[in-house]
Amino acid sequence: MKKPARERALHRIKIIQGHLKKIADMIEKDIYCIEIMTQSLAVQSGLKSLNKLLLAHHLEHCAVDQVRTGETEKMVQELTQLYDLEARS
Repeated sequence: MKKPARERALHRIKIIQGHLKKIADMIEKDIYCIEIMTQSLAVQSGLKSLNKLLLAHHLEHCAVDQVRTGETEKMVQELTQLYDLEARS
């Protein structure tokens, strides 16, 4: 992964980790459920944002390289697997 994308991904992961720690603290303190769910939704949003970043990087670099080297079947298979995983969520 190229350095700028790696740094953005790691930054987002640190934010997500912070939200997860906050959720654990809130559960231990028996905070109101809606407030906990709000934090949980923030984590889910952060993960979606991370996935979007990772997919963009993959398409810009890895998928392009696969097309250049004639590995289009591999690229299609990977993207189809991702689509299937996303459809399940």
